[in-house]
Amino acid sequence: MKTNRLSETLTEALNDQMTKEAHAAQIYLSYAAWADGEGYGGIANFLFRHAGEERNHMMKVLEFILKRGAKVKVVAIPPPAADPSSVSNCFEKVFEHEVDNTSAIYKITRMAFDEGDWITYNFMQWFVKEQDEEETLALELLDKIKIAGGEKATPQALYELNKELEKMPDEATLAEDVTVDKP
Repeated sequence: MKTNRLSETLTEALNDQMTKEAHAAQIYLSYAAWADGEGYGGIANFLFRHAGEERNHMMKVLEFILKRGAKVKVVAIPPPAADPSSVSNCFEKVFEHEVDNTSAIYKITRMAFDEGDWITYNFMQWFVKEQDEEETLALELLDKIKIAGGEKATPQALYELNKELEKMPDEATLAEDVTVDKP
């Protein structure tokens, strides 16, 4: 009896996304280790938490593939790129990575729509919203480092940023959640 309810193309795309999420976890892990090695424990803490979040995204996709009766394909992930050259460069890389991931999420969402696979389309909506949050958070980080001086940030400014990121929430306020009372 056939129990697979995913097309071959969606199965392949979702498996690719699962690998992309695993790679994202490794990227955040790598940046966190770099930050910690540079003495930025707060920034490292923030990035370590995001590595775990990306791994959870990977597991979400894996579980979805299994629940739809398709075959999960676990493959090797590429190593993370070179360490950031600075805190500013780290956050630039984070933003670029999240924008790239958003494009991949949109591609799968469009594919599910075009195929009329409404269950997969609905599943992907969670990731669409998550990417809005991830990009917003990455932009907030870029704004913070820009205010701190960007590449020319002083040690004091980086110290303050490091302290702030240690306790910074992992979610950003999205435009859709803003009201007159809660701008």
